[in-house]
Amino acid sequence: MRTSLILTAALTALALAACSQKTADKAAATGDAAASTAAAAAETATAAGQDAMANTAVAAEKADAAIDNAAANAADAAATAKRKAEAAADAAQKQK
Repeated sequence: MRTSLILTAALTALALAACSQKTADKAAATGDAAASTAAAAAETATAAGQDAMANTAVAAEKADAAIDNAAANAADAAATAKRKAEAAADAAQKQK
């Protein structure tokens, strides 16, 4: 009886050790998978950040071009208004 209790206890200890190792292996695999997922998410976030920076740079260039175009249009309009005002003044001067 005593021998069977010792044998049962030894087998139970071995079974628990095997289960503990399986649990540890599963936990390690889960940790590895989580680390891999986190690394992939970091790469995705980095790529998205780089895309956003590139898009911002393009938008800034377009805004600069639009400002330059608006300034050129304003200068043209001012020159046209000046010519028309001078022409009107000349016409008024000639009618006197």
